[in-house]
Amino acid sequence: MAPVIFGLLLLTVWEILVRINHVPPYILPGPLLIAETLYKDFGTLFPSLLITFRITVVAFAMAAIGGLLLGMLFASSRWIERSLFPYAVVLQVTPIVAIAPLIIIWAKDTQLALLICAWLVAFFPVVSNTAVGLNSTDRNLIQLFHLYGAGKFQTMWLLKLPAAMPYYLAGLRIAGGLALIGAVVAEFVAGTGGTQSGLAYRILEAGYRLQIPRMFAALVLISLTGVLIFAALSLLSRLILRKWHESAAGGH
Repeated sequence: MAPVIFGLLLLTVWEILVRINHVPPYILPGPLLIAETLYKDFGTLFPSLLITFRITVVAFAMAAIGGLLLGMLFASSRWIERSLFPYAVVLQVTPIVAIAPLIIIWAKDTQLALLICAWLVAFFPVVSNTAVGLNSTDRNLIQLFHLYGAGKFQTMWLLKLPAAMPYYLAGLRIAGGLALIGAVVAEFVAGTGGTQSGLAYRILEAGYRLQIPRMFAALVLISLTGVLIFAALSLLSRLILRKWHESAAGGH
């Protein structure tokens, strides 16, 4: 209950300060006005949320699968890891805002461009965490597997992947939020409108029209979506690890 109480206290102080200082809604709306706007404009904002969420989910799934496969490839060959990992780092450190316009031009289809941008942002944490987890497998256990004649596939499937699961799931929790951020940033750059517009366009639209309460309402939906994604992935991680790994064990 502590976060809930603190949040309610913060919102109360916010509302009081806005009313006492007579802050205009086009500068800073109060929480009650934001909630009212969210309720009133939900019919417009929710379809945009679904579009942004769809791009986020698809990009996250691509990052989860592709990151796992590439991490396994890195762990199977040190030469391949040293050859390709620097390029993964380059993609990670390059601001998505800088390359999004190029991706939008090259992809031609706007939805595909948004998907690529969101995937690029979410991809690296999964690759990096998976590779670290696979390379952190106990060497004594690897030697034991070799002693009993296990092949590379058996060692990877029965030993290294389970050992790397906590690292992989941690990467997924990071990638889930980053996929949402990538989708929103790409929508800002693309400036897509019409029926296929996501929440980022609704924020831009509200800003152009000085509908600041509506802008905050869209921001609230984005934040809640990010929190739900993180909570769902945390729950998934706990369900998978709770019976055998210390990070998810009860009593701490």
